[in-house]
Amino acid sequence: MRLFDTARREIVPFEPGPVVTMYTCGITPYDATHLGHAAVFVTYDVLQRRLRDLGHETRCVRNITDVDDPLLAKANELGIHYLDLAAGEVARFDEDMKALGQLPVYSTPRATSAIGEIRKVVAELVDNANAYVTDDGHVFFDVTTAPNFGHISHYDEATMLEYAAERGGNPDDPRKRNRLDFVLWQPSAEGEPAWESLWGPGRPGWHIECTALARRELDADTIDLHGGGSDLIFPHHECSSAQSETLTGQPLARHWMHQAMVRMDGEKMSKSLGNLVFVSALRDQWDPMAIRLLLVSEHYRTPWEWYDDRIVEADERLRRWRAAGEGEGALDDVRRALDEDLDTPAAVAAIDAAVSRGEGVSRAAILLGVAL
Repeated sequence: MRLFDTARREIVPFEPGPVVTMYTCGITPYDATHLGHAAVFVTYDVLQRRLRDLGHETRCVRNITDVDDPLLAKANELGIHYLDLAAGEVARFDEDMKALGQLPVYSTPRATSAIGEIRKVVAELVDNANAYVTDDGHVFFDVTTAPNFGHISHYDEATMLEYAAERGGNPDDPRKRNRLDFVLWQPSAEGEPAWESLWGPGRPGWHIECTALARRELDADTIDLHGGGSDLIFPHHECSSAQSETLTGQPLARHWMHQAMVRMDGEKMSKSLGNLVFVSALRDQWDPMAIRLLLVSEHYRTPWEWYDDRIVEADERLRRWRAAGEGEGALDDVRRALDEDLDTPAAVAAIDAAVSRGEGVSRAAILLGVAL
């Protein structure tokens, strides 16, 4: 198998051992699952299916960020407890994932389950002078102590600062030594959840949870593969990698894999913009396997635009595949396509060709997670 590695910027052999350790950044549960989310998790699911088909055991961790600024703001707006909001949205997310035929992941740990581990990691970073404490109880990571900072994104400083400002990094915070330094621990505002710490009562920053959870859940300093949406390359994954590497002296991941954005009305589909197509709403009208087939028809590294006719086309394709019946048509072609940077569009085309020849394609379809 060969996969594109974001950090190396090329397609390279992916050669894990018998047990493949994987971590994909999950949801912040303050709203429903949209197609952009689903695209990420379907990609990881197809990868796991092919790896299992090759004889590997896969252990994929998908975290839940159940304490973070957007969740707390939404809960405050609705006048409900943040964990109640999270519980409802996680339940809806789980229903969406089940409907889309996702394999059960190895674990789905919550950020709030790892407060002890997070405090320990932050303390180690402070003790090692990779982080510093401000007079008001903020703890920041010092990016100048991470010589590889920037090795995943390859962005220049101006681009990093732009994305940091857009994505909650607050580069103009006067408490920082360097504008790209990022929060590991912060005092909680009034009404926010708080935990005791060496630096006063507070809560974790965004990036630190993934370092703590990956180490705890997969019991390793370095895992085989880490990823998520391409909007997480910076700052989230760059910062997660920096704090992990300075902590352990080892790379956080051997391979970085990122899903391109799904777009709508010319912009990336995102909660902040509100240009969303929710999986739960689509499921009210369409077969969930048609939704999945729509997603695997696009290559994971290619951005694509949503329009209503796409689900119609996917549903028609699903009907043709089902009418072809059971069989092993296109199976070897699908395997070859998935082994070449998870080329799901080529796999779909191979199944289409087999169907046109009158061959059953159920085994090939299930490698894509499409149950016929």
